[in-house]
Formats: sequence, structure tokens, C-alpha cells
Amino acid sequence: MPLYKTITVGPTTEVLVWKITESFEDLVDDIVLTPHCQSRVDGMKSDLHKRGFMSVRHLLKAKGYTDFDLIYDQNGKPHLKDGKKISITHSYTFSAIIISDIEVGIDIEKQRDKILKIAHKFTPIEEYRTIANHDALIRKLTMVWGAKESLYKSFSTPGVRFLEHIYVEDFRLDDAGSEATVSAYNKTEQYQVFFSEFEEFTLVYAIIE
Repeated sequence: MPLYKTITVGPTTEVLVWKITESFEDLVDDIVLTPHCQSRVDGMKSDLHKRGFMSVRHLLKAKGYTDFDLIYDQNGKPHLKDGKKISITHSYTFSAIIISDIEVGIDIEKQRDKILKIAHKFTPIEEYRTIANHDALIRKLTMVWGAKESLYKSFSTPGVRFLEHIYVEDFRLDDAGSEATVSAYNKTEQYQVFFSEFEEFTLVYAIIE
């Protein structure tokens, strides 16, 4: 399938989303991986993970990049060789990237009841006890989780904890985004986060202010 969605965030920032409908064999076609990434794919047991990994390479291709343009630092954070900032995510049948001139992070999550079991690990859950509608609560918590995941990726500092170091300003479900702060180890960064929902998935991307 071609691109599912393209979001122009600003003059130098763009989000690309891919809906993964192809087989792994189809996604491998015309894509050349670095030896390191080929080894990673070969070691993956899940077909879903393999397809997610390869679909990201098609997103890179859509922007004129190849797997050889992508490098990872000691913390596992991806970078582009031309100096552009990039963040990558995939979940089940969707993958996405964000490319920018400034620091960014991105995450996509399937909206699932499982979020209720881990909510206490990443946000003060009592803040959301007033949300009586079950589906609304799942959506809200998934947005908060996605925001913190994207912020964690951008901040990229070992030891950062979602509950202690990452704060997302409260927002309404119909808000397009919110503001957030990551503060840890004598380093503080302010971000804007943005939300997009489709097909029971939540896409969140963060941009440093």
C-alpha cells in the first residue's frame, strides 16, 4: 500500500504514516538493508515485527533515503547522515516516521484495554478517575502513553522515567495537542505534542520548542 497519511507539521517537519497490508516478501522487494539491519531482520521471530521494520524502510524511500542513510547512536536513537532529525515507530499494522530540522519524537499505539493495567507506571492515574466512559478513558491514557513514548525517544537520556521525569499538560480528548516537559539529570526540555487518531490507533509526535 502507498502512504496512508502525510502530515506537514511545519516548513521543515513532516510525518509519514504507512498502513502495513503487504506481506514481508512484498516489503523486502527493492529494499537493500545494511548488513547490521539485515542481521536484525533475520533475527526477528515475529512476522509482524519484520513487516513493521521493512515498512519503515519504505517510508524512508518515500523521502529519498535508504537504510544506509540511517545510523544509530549508543542509546539506540536513530539519526540521518545528512543531519536531519528522525524518529521511528511501528505498532501492529501501522508504522510512521517524523523528519525535521529540530529534535522530534514519534509513537503510534493501538488503543487497548491493557493500558489500564500499566497506567500507574506512567501517569498519576487518579487524574483520570473522573472519566466515566470506558472508551474515552482508554483513548486518553493511550494519548498520554504515546506522548511520553515520543518524548522519551527525543530526550534520549538513559535512566529517564515516565512517571518521574516526563510531564504532559492535561488536555481534552478533542484537543489537537498539548505541551510537555522532560526534566532529568540537570537537563530540561520543553515540547509541543500533537495527537492523531485513526482506525483505533493513536499517533503522537513531539517537537522541541
